[in-house]
Amino acid sequence: MLRWRSHRMQAVPPCGPSATENAFITHAATWTEVMAKALHRLANPARFLRIAAPLLPWTAAGAAVCIGAGLWFGLVESPPDYQQGDAARIMYVHVPAAWNALAGYAGLALASAVALVWRHPLALVAARCIAPIGACFTVIALATGSLWGHPMWGTWWVWDARLTSVVILLFLYLGYMALIHAFDEQETGERAATVLALIGAVNLPVIRFSVDWWNTLHQPASILRMDGPSIDPAMLLPLFLMAGGFTLLFVCLVIIRMQTELARRRVMALRRAALVVPQASDA
Repeated sequence: MLRWRSHRMQAVPPCGPSATENAFITHAATWTEVMAKALHRLANPARFLRIAAPLLPWTAAGAAVCIGAGLWFGLVESPPDYQQGDAARIMYVHVPAAWNALAGYAGLALASAVALVWRHPLALVAARCIAPIGACFTVIALATGSLWGHPMWGTWWVWDARLTSVVILLFLYLGYMALIHAFDEQETGERAATVLALIGAVNLPVIRFSVDWWNTLHQPASILRMDGPSIDPAMLLPLFLMAGGFTLLFVCLVIIRMQTELARRRVMALRRAALVVPQASDA
């Protein structure tokens, strides 16, 4: 005869999140709610224009002062490089332009992500306005880099990792602008350009670490280093002044373009409304 032996079932406590995990989830939810409220407040074009109007003259004045001071210290006060001589002074334009080209695309990708996730109307406007400015800074970086590299390398262009990845960055900017106007429906073009901007963000770390991952003619990082900058402080001052001036100039141009784009959309909306009113009265 078979005997069945009964087993006492023991209750297992439910496996839930710990107190630390609950606190992290609460803080993340709070931060997301604050972020959503802030984005919602800026979604109003009138509110954005009220905020941007007083910022515009300050960014323009700051850009003029920083660039003027940077050019003075860079061309007059800073010493020539012990190897490259006065040819190294072009870095005061080349390096800030390259930094802003990368930062501009990071802003473009961030605005595209906000527009895709939260359907933020001003994010699309910001992305559209950032693209041509970032492309211009990329062209400046490529042109000044070619002028700087010719006396040092003996050639105007070399297809190394850094130069190739920056050229890809320029094509990403141009591709974004082309996709915006490639479709009859504006929403379709904006959606396609948004996807391209997010995919192209993968190129940013490639540009940043290309001198570390591959053997290139470019020197390794000399400013953002774990052991501190390897550049003389007399050269760092004009470099940072020019970088700050270029950044303020970038912001100033984006604000101007956004104000112009919002005004254009306002005029288009008024024209459409003017065309609808006569048709309604005829009906």
